[in-house]
Amino acid sequence: MVKIFIDPGHGGSDPGAVGNGISEKNITLQIANQIQQMLLNEYENVSVRMSRTTDQTVSLNARTSAANSWGADFYLSVHINSGGGTGFESYVYPKVNALTKSYQHAIHEEVVKQIDYRDRGQKQANFHVLRESNMPALLTENGFVDNISDANKLKDPAFINRIARGHVNGLARAFGLKQNAAPQPQTGDIYIVQPGDTLWGIAKKYGMTVAELKSLNGLTSDIIHPGQQLKVSGSVTYHTVVNGDTLWGLSQKYGTTVAKLKSLNGLKSDTIYPGQKLRVK
Repeated sequence: MVKIFIDPGHGGSDPGAVGNGISEKNITLQIANQIQQMLLNEYENVSVRMSRTTDQTVSLNARTSAANSWGADFYLSVHINSGGGTGFESYVYPKVNALTKSYQHAIHEEVVKQIDYRDRGQKQANFHVLRESNMPALLTENGFVDNISDANKLKDPAFINRIARGHVNGLARAFGLKQNAAPQPQTGDIYIVQPGDTLWGIAKKYGMTVAELKSLNGLTSDIIHPGQQLKVSGSVTYHTVVNGDTLWGLSQKYGTTVAKLKSLNGLKSDTIYPGQKLRVK
């Protein structure tokens, strides 16, 4: 069993960095919650504890003491930066062993793959959570609240999801985590979205691509919500528009409605054009 301790930075009376309408404490908790759910939903033999699960004040000593008492295998502290820069960076304690550096490299690399931030590099610092934790530890700085471009991305739930996915992919790579056995979908299978789920994770679980999953459910973005029902199997039919086609004519041909065709294809108007590929079922 791999024991991962996740530490969402700041909280309660300590907001952390503040800028452009967001507080660090809120964003770190969002990211950490998603990392926890992804790990528990997608991987075997992994246990997760968090320094906080709500907006509460937790001292630095309490955070590292909790991880040390539990006997965690890894300490991950999630932060958002400030100070006029831009991008993503990660930190380990100075002069750590090669194993800790390998964990940093795996997680850093996987996060960078997921997000379009500037890569500020893999660094070292004498931070309390890195110094006082008894296990390998990493602190990540996921963008700058006082940079308008970074801040706008951090307001996007899909981007938060991608940050979390990068951390999870890195943890899985670092510790060789084994994925849960994929269920075998039956005709008409419905999946109910759980907290921390992503389209990528659901698609992988059911042997689909994200594009297929989005097409099957008429999704026009990557954002999904807990409780949402998604089809995870079933046939999809497409029609390539030719001269003279109309949405009304296609709705009659395929036994559907104009409103359904527009919803399936994210159309804002009734205008279609030759060569356009439309999902009709």
